[in-house]
Amino acid sequence: MKMLCQSSEELNELVMEAKACTKHGKVADYIPALAKSNQHDLSVAIHYPDGRCVSAGNVGKKFTLQSVSKVISLALVLMDWGPEYVFEHVGMEPTGDPFNSIIKLETIAPSKPLNPMINAGALVVTHMIKGKTIEERFQRLLAFVRELANENTIHYCEDVASSEFETAYLNRSLCYFLKQHNAINEDIEQLMDLYTKQCAIEMNCLDLARIGVVFAMDGVDLFTGKQVIPVDIARICKTFMVTCGMYNASGEFAIKIGIPAKSGVSGGIMGAVPGRYGIGIFGPALDEKGNSIAGIKLLELLSKNYKLSMF
Repeated sequence: MKMLCQSSEELNELVMEAKACTKHGKVADYIPALAKSNQHDLSVAIHYPDGRCVSAGNVGKKFTLQSVSKVISLALVLMDWGPEYVFEHVGMEPTGDPFNSIIKLETIAPSKPLNPMINAGALVVTHMIKGKTIEERFQRLLAFVRELANENTIHYCEDVASSEFETAYLNRSLCYFLKQHNAINEDIEQLMDLYTKQCAIEMNCLDLARIGVVFAMDGVDLFTGKQVIPVDIARICKTFMVTCGMYNASGEFAIKIGIPAKSGVSGGIMGAVPGRYGIGIFGPALDEKGNSIAGIKLLELLSKNYKLSMF
C-alpha cells in the first residue's frame, strides 16, 4: 500500500490539479457572510496517528464548520443520552433529498427526521445537547470541539453566526414543523441561536484534520492516549459520514472515494480514513449539491493514488 503523501510538495501537486475545478463552483451566497469567500481557495491537511501532518495551500486560513459540526454534536449527544434514546428521536436512514428539505417530514409518519446529517435531524440533535441555558449548552459543545482538536483557542465567528441567524428562515420552518410534532419542545429562537453558533464554530484545516484522525482511530486521541469518544459512538458517526455525510451525493462519493467524510457549505470537508488518517479540506466553491467541488476532486485524486477506499 503506497503511503499517503510523504511531502508537502507531493500534496501540493494534487492541490494544484484539483484547484482547476474551482471555476465550476459557486460560494454559498444564501448566507451573506459566506458570500465573501474566495472561491479559488483550496487547502488541505492530512494528520497521521503518530502526530505527523502534511499540508498544502493556506492551511492557516479559518473557516466555519457549518454542517461538519453535525458529526461532532451527534457524538456529544450520543455520549450524553446513549444511542437508544437518540435514535428514538432521529432516524438512521439516508435520504436522496437536499439537506434542507422538509419533504420527508411531511410524508413519513411519525414525523421523525431520517438521519442526523440533514438539517431537520441536526436541529433535533442540537436540541438534545444537555445544559440549563443556551450558553451552557454551547460551551459544552465548544469544549468538546477544543478537546478533539487539542486547540483551546477555537471559538465561533460572530459575523457568520449573526448572518445565519438573521437569514435562517427555512431552518426555522423545519423547527416549527418539528415542534408541531413534538420532536422539539424548546423556544425556537433559542434553539436557532444555539444551532447557528454551532455551525459558526471556526477553525483551520490543521484543526479539522486533527479531529478527523480522532474519529479515524475509533475515538482515541493517540497524542494523549485518551478515549475521547467511545469506540461504538465513533463507529456510529463514521457510518453516518459514509451513508449521509456528503448530502445527497453520498452514494456517488462512497463509490468514487470510499471514506467516511462530512462536508459543510463553507467549503470544509472532514475525512476520517479508518485506522489511517484524518483529513481537513477547505475549498469554498461548491457544486450543485453543496459540497466543495475542488475538495471532492482532491479526495478523488488522493483515494485513487493512495488506495484510501475502505471498500
